[in-house]
Amino acid sequence: MTDAKILNIGFDDTDSPKGMCTTFLAYKIVDLLKKQNTQFLDFPKLIRFNPNIPWKTRGNGAVSLKIRTKNPSKIKNQIKQIVEKYSDIKNGANPGLVFYENDTIPKQFTKFSKLALWQLINRKQAKIFATKNNLEFFYQGNGQGLIGAIGAIGYDFKDHTLELLSYRKNSKFGKKRKLFTQSVKIMQEKTFPYTFNSFDVKKNRILITPHGPDPVFYGVRGENVDSLLHATKILKTDEKLAGYMIFKSNQGTGDHLKNELNIENMKPYASGKITGVISNEAKIVKGGHVFFSISSDGHELWCAVYKPTGMSSVALGLIKGDKVCVGGGIRKASKNHPRILNLEFIDVMYLEKNLVNSNPICSKCNKKMKSKGKNQGYQCIKCSKKSTNKIILEIPRNIKKQLYLPNVSAHRHLSRPLQRIGRVNKESKFDESISWFHIYGN
Repeated sequence: MTDAKILNIGFDDTDSPKGMCTTFLAYKIVDLLKKQNTQFLDFPKLIRFNPNIPWKTRGNGAVSLKIRTKNPSKIKNQIKQIVEKYSDIKNGANPGLVFYENDTIPKQFTKFSKLALWQLINRKQAKIFATKNNLEFFYQGNGQGLIGAIGAIGYDFKDHTLELLSYRKNSKFGKKRKLFTQSVKIMQEKTFPYTFNSFDVKKNRILITPHGPDPVFYGVRGENVDSLLHATKILKTDEKLAGYMIFKSNQGTGDHLKNELNIENMKPYASGKITGVISNEAKIVKGGHVFFSISSDGHELWCAVYKPTGMSSVALGLIKGDKVCVGGGIRKASKNHPRILNLEFIDVMYLEKNLVNSNPICSKCNKKMKSKGKNQGYQCIKCSKKSTNKIILEIPRNIKKQLYLPNVSAHRHLSRPLQRIGRVNKESKFDESISWFHIYGN
């Protein structure tokens, strides 16, 4: 395609709790561009950013596209119109749209994107960045969507997954989704380990369908295109769907928890991990939630494990002196509570011996002796054998040196599932012949 230019398109915050979806907007844009024979250079990218931002959109996901076109001005105008049409502005959406014409993404984009993954970045910073880098940008509302729009263009994949999102016909928006439970269970079994987090066997719960009024019917996450397409053939529903699109994503990578937290960067809403030694043993509070503290570099940090994660028993099994690496998001301090790390994983690195003083054991009867009184020693009540000193017993630990993750139902979009531990997906071959986009009936 001679005289063609490479155009990067990023957009975010087009949805609201009452409807629409940024990925659906991407689906509509791709449909329009394909009809114009636009050349796509990669999968659409679905990037999830810091999940601990209180005012985030539902999944805190932004989308970017990379295309080659002879008429970038025409496409920019078309996309602006689509963003205006499919953004749920009346219910609180704050869409941001960014265009960048270049094949190479500068380092400052990547740095901005990385910070948005684990820190709090405000919209003023995004507007300054866009102006400083001569970006074409547009926004409505307060411009919150510019953060994700810039970040989605600049994201540097060290690992990735793919997600096939299937969309509903307009007439079905807001209606109950009917996906046969047994088909999801079978799909997970047949496609393991190349798809993940589709079904919670313990709770007999489907994990691939959203619950809101948005256009998505289901989303299957996995490692490669073939596995995702195979999954769609197994899933059963009575509903006639509109089509699907496959995204390249950072979901299931745990990338938001790779940053090392310390006293300087441990600001409210930051995500990351920290290594320390248990300084206060776990306490269980009303509701079944568990709190304990760790000491790291001379500073104490309280950690919270919430009951739905299923990690409460692990937290309760920790004792002073145990060494752990924990990851999660910082909850802002209040008048009544200190700064707290809400945990997404516990990696037990060292277990202290749990030693207790005990009355001596009778060597003849194998029974614990009774005290005869203060400073009077101990005596077996069965054979009357005596002893003068207590003994030290080691109590077996009920946890092991290993990584503990939440129940699959409590995983976030970015959470790295157990089956992906040690797996790095660096390449997903893309060309136009791959079935990454499809409108049913076409």
